[in-house]
Amino acid sequence: MAVLGKTITHPETGETYRDGKRYLWTLSIVYPLLPTLFIGIALYTGQLGWLWAMPAFYFIAVPIVDYFLGEDTNNPPDWAVPELEEDRYYRVLTWLTVPVHFVTLAVGAWAFAHYYAAGAPAWALVGLVLSVAYAAGIAVNTGHELGHKKSTLEQWLAKIVLAITAYGHFKVEHNRGHHVHVATPEDAASARMGESFFKFALTREIPGTIRRAWELERDRMHKEGRSAFNLRNEVLHSWLLTAAIFGVLTAAFGWIVLPFLFAQALLGGYMQLSLANYVEHYGLLRQKQANGRYERCQPEHSWNTNHIFSNLLSFHLQRHSDHHAYATRRYQSLRHFEDLPSLPSGYPGMFLLAQIPPLWRAVMDKRLMAHYDYDMTRVNVDPAQRDKLFAKYHKPRQTAAA
Repeated sequence: MAVLGKTITHPETGETYRDGKRYLWTLSIVYPLLPTLFIGIALYTGQLGWLWAMPAFYFIAVPIVDYFLGEDTNNPPDWAVPELEEDRYYRVLTWLTVPVHFVTLAVGAWAFAHYYAAGAPAWALVGLVLSVAYAAGIAVNTGHELGHKKSTLEQWLAKIVLAITAYGHFKVEHNRGHHVHVATPEDAASARMGESFFKFALTREIPGTIRRAWELERDRMHKEGRSAFNLRNEVLHSWLLTAAIFGVLTAAFGWIVLPFLFAQALLGGYMQLSLANYVEHYGLLRQKQANGRYERCQPEHSWNTNHIFSNLLSFHLQRHSDHHAYATRRYQSLRHFEDLPSLPSGYPGMFLLAQIPPLWRAVMDKRLMAHYDYDMTRVNVDPAQRDKLFAKYHKPRQTAAA
């Protein structure tokens, strides 16, 4: 097989494969830069409303474009995947995204200090924080893509970019915790049916993932005969990186950027990741086998979406089913599978829906029930809502069609 530009050719049959989205993946680099564009327009025009353009783009424009562009269910053929995975073009895009995130963070910090000193109204400063936060949320996604790879360079780039949101413990918890326990009641990062996003994030996901990351690294340090409070502890290492980044920006622009830095981390890293985790596995459950262990994670244990535009902005994060089944597969090779639990929109639209619990339940509970043929025994359900949901939905003889 030979890669010629964007074409892979089978050496025996002459069949060719062309990634039609090859150059469109650059949108995943452009997207985190959008806040700098909107800040520039606000400075040039004097119209502070532009500081709210990023939230509007994310929650309004992206779902609309997703709706009109629809979904892409094309897959690379199996014979083309090895060459596709080895094409350095795709991995260089993820590497280049790391400094882009730092440019946006630095410009945002400067702009916050500038507008605060100029006496800008609170609503404008809030818009600025949210704009940078929605780019910072993608920094976690960049770290997610890089953190699953084995090269030393990509492991370090993952640590560095995750430090922007003070979420460096994600690399430990996600790879060694979430991927092991995903879609089980034991996983703090897998949402249960009947559990609101706010309950999930505040009582289980955020505190639970921090605790699990610390325990994983503490145990690893103890096995090496070291104290948990050691620089080889990746959780401590990542938090020190965050402290260094925040310290440099504070020294450069003044103490006033500290609330900005913590707010963008909280709203971008913690809230956006919590929304992603909530959406990605809501109610899905791996079944226990006779030996008491859970079945191997399969594509059907993640909600999937092939919406084109939002996938191009997030390195195919939304083909989440294939990712969890084959965690080291690179974004350009992730596949669509038929008959998977599927979301009606890309993540931005689903994130908005998740923050309105009655609408979320109206849309998603019936989809979940249809996937499990109305058999509540197969669902990862919130214990506090179990009786109520069983009474409402448990009709195992009734198919989704009925």
